[in-house]
Amino acid sequence: MRFTLRVVFTAIATWLVSMLLPGLSIVNFGGEQWQLALTYLAVAFAFGIINATLGNLIRIVAFPIYLLTLGIVSFFVNGLLLMIVHWISEGLGWGLRIDSYLWGILGAFLIAILTGLITLITRPIFGKRRQRKR
Repeated sequence: MRFTLRVVFTAIATWLVSMLLPGLSIVNFGGEQWQLALTYLAVAFAFGIINATLGNLIRIVAFPIYLLTLGIVSFFVNGLLLMIVHWISEGLGWGLRIDSYLWGILGAFLIAILTGLITLITRPIFGKRRQRKR
């Protein structure tokens, strides 16, 4: 349930970012509105899977670099992960399109910020309250 909500929130954030940034867009796999929504969900799912697998591997291997740069390298890593989603989308013929790596870095940053805000706002609705053990 938690991963599903995260994918939906990331899809909403990706939709908002694609409206804000001219260098980031979504190519629909069909002409209907529901197909556009499924495209956003597929892009968010791919970004979540890549971030959870390859992203964690990069973070573990590059941990000393993260410490030396005080985490600034994370912008570049997240931009790279978003570019990987772009390359997969190019192979499929639909999905995420990014004009350059700098747009990817900015897009990944904004997607992370908006996903965090959406999660923070909806936490009282979807979050479970912890029960005390007696």
